[in-house]
Amino acid sequence: MDTVSLGRRARLDAGVRLAAGSALWLSLLLVAYWWVTGGGVRDLSTWAGTLTSTGRFAGLAASVLLLAQVALMARIPALESAFGQDRLARIHRLVGFTSFNLMLAHVVLVTWGYAGGSLLRTPATLWDLTVRYPAMLIADAGGICLVMVVVTSIRAARRRLRYESWHLMHLYAYLGVGLALPHQLWTGQEFVSSPGRTIFWWTAWATVAAAVLVWRVGLPLVRNLRHQLRVTSVVEEAPGVVSVHLTGRRLDRLRVDAGQFLSWRFLGRQGWTRANPYSLSAAPDGSSLRITVGAVGDGSGTLAALRPGDRVLFEGPHGRLSARTRTRRKIALIGAGVGMAPIRALAEGLDYAPGEAVLLHRYTQDPLFAREIDALAHERGLQVVWLAGRRRHPGSWLGDGLGDVTDLDALRFWIPDLPERDVYVCGPAPWADLVCADLLLAGLPPDRLHLETFQW
Repeated sequence: MDTVSLGRRARLDAGVRLAAGSALWLSLLLVAYWWVTGGGVRDLSTWAGTLTSTGRFAGLAASVLLLAQVALMARIPALESAFGQDRLARIHRLVGFTSFNLMLAHVVLVTWGYAGGSLLRTPATLWDLTVRYPAMLIADAGGICLVMVVVTSIRAARRRLRYESWHLMHLYAYLGVGLALPHQLWTGQEFVSSPGRTIFWWTAWATVAAAVLVWRVGLPLVRNLRHQLRVTSVVEEAPGVVSVHLTGRRLDRLRVDAGQFLSWRFLGRQGWTRANPYSLSAAPDGSSLRITVGAVGDGSGTLAALRPGDRVLFEGPHGRLSARTRTRRKIALIGAGVGMAPIRALAEGLDYAPGEAVLLHRYTQDPLFAREIDALAHERGLQVVWLAGRRRHPGSWLGDGLGDVTDLDALRFWIPDLPERDVYVCGPAPWADLVCADLLLAGLPPDRLHLETFQW
């Protein structure tokens, strides 16, 4: 791919990011304007009025951010291509916690204001509002669903949960958002007090609901009916690491790029209803797919027991760790452990001439895909640096045996023209953070760093 095409794609993604951010901020500014023109500032003249009015504004902002939170994870192709799953997940987390905090502020402040500014009367007022106002019980149920999602999203709680359990509970966010709608329409004057407000809110809700139905439900259904994936073989790559080979119908029509991941459900095994995200470890060839997975949880640990002919459901593809993010002819690929799966696929699938691509392969014992990488080095001129051994110390991403040289100096030695390249990194999050820090210190522009990590 030439540099003109690479630059055009980068500009398109930048435009989508600008449009998405602008839409969110303009929506927040619009509801703030409506709050002001609806007497929001005038009502600040008394203590009780101040509580109620600021609570109303908190509810408006929470509603906008709640819809944005759902849209961010609705698998909208334009957003996924422009942001990538890692970045979308970080924004989704920030927006989600912010909307939840504003929702709590809305409940507390409005109730406190209706209680005349008296804290002692607030609990009784809350009970009265719950049982007397339309749709409040439904809103409470939605709030409970959102509380469960937020609590299980706190890092300390997530570390104690299996990915499959967390993913299942996270789906309650859709129920929580859906149950909030009747309350907003029946009791929220800011939602229905003018045709403009009504059109805005109904359009926003309908757009987000349509995005979820189309991209999270409809498109996966169509793709699975079209391609009908099945397992062809399971190959052990290393202790605790297996590759699953798959085939299906008309895979040439499946728009998936080397380096991307899909969410998989392998039928006929326990827990098949819960999807697990696994990256492709080979460039798609139009007739087969391959994923490589380490046994780190209940879902991945059962893949070795798959048999040829087992049916497979999938969602995706997802992720920006692909040719789409590329802006330069020269590239560098850096991977560790099972993070080598998408890196190996990129080494095969990306277009480059001899000398334009360098691969840093970090491993502790036996390197994954050693024969395949050697073949790519021989056939395509891929430059490979094998980085063996255990990490020298917690602050290093390199293995032992390098003497006193720093990680940064070693990186500059292996890739002296690093600032002129696009760099793709995949591996465990703590390790990848160290790699990225050194890449930026070595002069790599942040927009040329393309990252995917093992975390959720």
